[in-house]
Amino acid sequence: MTRDNPTASRGGRNRGRRIAVVGGGLGGLAAALAFAQRGARVEVFERAPEIAEVGAGIQVSPNGARVLAALGLDGAAAERSVAVQAVEPMDAVTGRSLTRFDLSGRPGPAYRFFHRAALIDILLKGCSAAGVTLHTGAEITPDALPAADLVVGGDGIRSVLRPLLNGADTAEFTGQVAWRAVIDHPGAAPVARVWTAPGQHAVTYPLPGGRLNIVAVQERRQWAKEGWNIPDDPGNLRHAFRGLSGRLTGLLEQVDAVGLWGLFRHPVADHWHTDTIAILGDAAHPTLPFLAQGANLAFEDAWALAACCDGDEIAAALPRYQQMRRARVQRAIAVANGNAVKYHLSGLPRRAAHLGLRGIGALSPNAYLNRLNWLYDHDVTRA
Repeated sequence: MTRDNPTASRGGRNRGRRIAVVGGGLGGLAAALAFAQRGARVEVFERAPEIAEVGAGIQVSPNGARVLAALGLDGAAAERSVAVQAVEPMDAVTGRSLTRFDLSGRPGPAYRFFHRAALIDILLKGCSAAGVTLHTGAEITPDALPAADLVVGGDGIRSVLRPLLNGADTAEFTGQVAWRAVIDHPGAAPVARVWTAPGQHAVTYPLPGGRLNIVAVQERRQWAKEGWNIPDDPGNLRHAFRGLSGRLTGLLEQVDAVGLWGLFRHPVADHWHTDTIAILGDAAHPTLPFLAQGANLAFEDAWALAACCDGDEIAAALPRYQQMRRARVQRAIAVANGNAVKYHLSGLPRRAAHLGLRGIGALSPNAYLNRLNWLYDHDVTRA
């Protein structure tokens, strides 16, 4: 059962406001729904001819799941996702499991795996039910912003609003590229596996419908464009991971379509708002994918922004929104950056890390999981 949405029948200062959301991705749609459920008149402007996400999985951790529940979407989310039972670090060279961390008994919402298209559809249906107006094929420019009391930039890493607030920034290539693919793989256990090897790693996890999501990352000097859906030859992926365990390379042999993207490090924006503009998610704080928090932090931003504006005049609410969110996202980004190093260790540091994981898994698995309590136990809907 979907819990009653506490905001559906009330609204503070957002009631009757005109809110324009630029970008129809996960963060933008969550913001649109959060404002609409507080009585705002919301329009979403998406540059693509239709809102669609294909070919990729996404992880929603408990902190993000709390936002979906507060938006009244937890019933649909449970029906269209896989609840994670465990995380299993793997040695990609030998194919052996290093340890297993059980998630099934932890308090709070389940950690879930979605196909992006399903999660987009859930949010779109919520927005439609809340009266949000959607405009597709709508190219917004800094010189021609929608007329609204507040313009929200949920338009991702290529945001048109971020440079308007901060000027242009220079992205730094991390020396890593990533491939993303989905294969048919019925019967896969509801487990996230992190396959580590010197200079590279892969993450695999099941999706509804008997599919398996694969993200594979390699360190290399040759950069690739930023943007995950750039088509690549599956043979390049298999060549990059040749020589590793057949348990992993056997999965890669099944890939027949793959997207490639270069991983770039962007600074957290200094300015998230003016008196009438605010940015959220990747538009404000792009993160590397090594903590699976991009969508979750965007969901938190969306809720926090709508809640702050519901309690105050917009010009006063927006500084509070940035103050509320900035330190938390910086901490999450720092952990993601650290994981980029830990997953690719070689030599003695790698052997030591594997010994440490085995020991922690045997003696104190909860202590390992609890190190991220600050992240997963956070409930922005009650902040």
